[in-house]
Amino acid sequence: MDLDERKSKILHAIIRNYLETGEPVGSRTISKYTDLNLSSATIRNEMADLEELGYIVQPHTSAGRIPTDKAYRLYVDTMMEEKDKQIEELKGMVLDAEEKMDKVLKNVAKVLANNTNYATVVSAPQIKRNKLKFIQLTRMNDKQILAVIVVEGNVIRNNVIDVEEPLNEETILKLNLLLNTHLNGLSIDEINLAMITNMKEQAGIHGSIIGTVVDAVAAAIRGDEDLEIYTSGAQNILRYPELSDKQKAGELITAFEEKKTLAQLAVSNLADEGKNGIQIYIGEETPIESMRDCSVVTATYELEEGMRGSIAIIGPKRMDYDKVVASLKRMMNELESRYKKDE
Repeated sequence: MDLDERKSKILHAIIRNYLETGEPVGSRTISKYTDLNLSSATIRNEMADLEELGYIVQPHTSAGRIPTDKAYRLYVDTMMEEKDKQIEELKGMVLDAEEKMDKVLKNVAKVLANNTNYATVVSAPQIKRNKLKFIQLTRMNDKQILAVIVVEGNVIRNNVIDVEEPLNEETILKLNLLLNTHLNGLSIDEINLAMITNMKEQAGIHGSIIGTVVDAVAAAIRGDEDLEIYTSGAQNILRYPELSDKQKAGELITAFEEKKTLAQLAVSNLADEGKNGIQIYIGEETPIESMRDCSVVTATYELEEGMRGSIAIIGPKRMDYDKVVASLKRMMNELESRYKKDE
């Protein structure tokens, strides 16, 4: 039979407490673990029903209750179903947002190139991922488990972890509880060696899995994916005699085609978190070697706290600075306003 909300919350509280302490759980303890505001007597009655239904047992007279295999099965299925649903919803939100942002930033680059008659580079916003939201371990087969890691900004990373022997669902459940209890809401700086050692000790023979998951969490928080770059107007460079020299033009066009150099330009501009205004680099001031005969005007946009991207306009040293700066300011305002409106 399906459990009503009260019985379900009491059972989950018993399971969580037992997994944390290893001790039988009494009604007084449960009254502190639920939001039902029930008396110990009422909780005892509900626990008696749960025992009759086969979800908990009393190991000996006058002791509290401990979960049965049937309770673990219900708990695991419910938890995994909730986490799977949450992850799918997050993935959908992220994919929709990325698709929308991709179209917007491509248009930003095109409009600025057309308005200024110079070359334009726009980087996608980088998310400053400070903290872990949650971890979900799931059994894939006898030799592998899947670690789904979600960090701030709803960034999702999937990591396949090899295991030496099959893990049963109770073990995976305990590892999930151990990892989430200790790590949820923490930044990478707050995850220290003593904490990792403690978790490994609690995990026993599965301590190596804890180490692997923590490494994956660190990579997810730091962010190691390639920076997405959008460009437009590269051919505009050839309009200016001082930049149309075969070698100079070739280097600039190559930079735009490969985009690696442009990513360096964006990263350089984003490195200083206080640099949110307009920056103008003239000739030798330009941080990119192949652009030392150009002027580069950059701006850093911030869509929300922690999401920052870069826009750069590249042209001759005699570029129309007033027009470029005005165009950048207008585009930054439109971009930020549009994003906030969409949100």
